[in-house]
Amino acid sequence: MTTTKPQAHWLSLSDVAEKLGVHPSTVRLWSDKGVLPTHRTSGGHRRYLLHEVELWMSATRQKQIVEPGDALQNAIGKIRLRVSEGQLESESWYQKLDAEARTQYRMNGGALVRGLIGYLSNPDGDEDIEAKALGYEYASRARRYGLNSVEATQAFLFFRNLLLDALFNAYEEARVPPGWAWGQMLTRLHRFTDRVLISLLETYQALEERGR
Repeated sequence: MTTTKPQAHWLSLSDVAEKLGVHPSTVRLWSDKGVLPTHRTSGGHRRYLLHEVELWMSATRQKQIVEPGDALQNAIGKIRLRVSEGQLESESWYQKLDAEARTQYRMNGGALVRGLIGYLSNPDGDEDIEAKALGYEYASRARRYGLNSVEATQAFLFFRNLLLDALFNAYEEARVPPGWAWGQMLTRLHRFTDRVLISLLETYQALEERGR
């Protein structure tokens, strides 16, 4: 009598995000960093084995997670370092700015991190206040220095993505695995920065209409 092996249970990226309770882009980042086991189909799509995901979940629950605020504080220094290495100079929107405007934009990374730290450290506070303030700052600065709405969005996404990379580096240097606390924090990070972006676009549109 022969026995057949049970078929592998495959999950999509969105399935894993729902199972872990995190944003799909968080799962994508974990996969790209090699911290979450992933496989590729012949068409290049990510697929995950259920038993591997469950094993990963079980392992990460047992390990210590650093406080989000501590990791973000470490990230501030890394953002400044990476900006100084020349990433900004390759951005088309940045090339349009004069010296004064470039100095102002180089300060944006720290402002975004500080706003996020304030939001994370006060879970009962009104996240919209800080998000709207940052969105207004990005929009008004872009208008003042002659950037259109697409370029203003590109500028914000540059610093948002820089923040995500720096945050991953901070966790990796502390040798902390991405567990539940980390996943929840990254989900809140995405929610917060999404609200900043919405505020940016709303403010830019209002400024455009007022300037007509």
